[in-house]
Amino acid sequence: MAQAAELIEIGRPLIGNLKELSAQVPAENGVLITVKRASPQALAALVRSLELFGQLYSDAMAKLPQETMEQIVNLLVPKEPVSSTALKQAQMVVRAKNAVLQSGDWVKASDIADLAKFSSANPSSQPSKWKREKRIFAIRHDSIDYFPMYALDAATGYRPIAALKDIINVLEQRKDGWGIAYWFASVNSRLGGKRPQDLLANAPERVLAAAQHEVAGLTHG
Repeated sequence: MAQAAELIEIGRPLIGNLKELSAQVPAENGVLITVKRASPQALAALVRSLELFGQLYSDAMAKLPQETMEQIVNLLVPKEPVSSTALKQAQMVVRAKNAVLQSGDWVKASDIADLAKFSSANPSSQPSKWKREKRIFAIRHDSIDYFPMYALDAATGYRPIAALKDIINVLEQRKDGWGIAYWFASVNSRLGGKRPQDLLANAPERVLAAAQHEVAGLTHG
């Protein structure tokens, strides 16, 4: 059975500080668009474009036959509800990412540049080069690369631990940056219940062996 089409009333766009606008907006569903570094002229032009779009949308939808509107709605609605398994998996990913981000183990390239006393002209260049050379890995969050502090050796001026490259070469066969981060942060039975990141500096050969066992298990499992 087709879902009944619904006309949407698009109100006038509002401009201003988010906290101030929240008091003006009624408690209804809506869409919030944030704009960064826009001049008053550009912002005014954008708002006018949104107003025109809203008017055109309302006028067009009002003229469409009910059958056509239902077809449009059906194209936008998922074919079937999200399964409880998929929802649980998504929730697990969210919890895992939050745990990694809140661990305090991750820094930006500029932080590494400060620690290692790199040039401030382009602080991300050296960590990015390490990443390309697979001497270190990173997780990407909000379009920013974050690097693990436990992968840096203070004794060598906060350069990557030499053995990490071999471990990355093994793990990247089956895992992306986030997957590698989860693995390093998880207790490992082959490491006596310790996390790989805790043994990387002092027992890298054990961590490498655990990584090889992990990938072999994923490949044949």
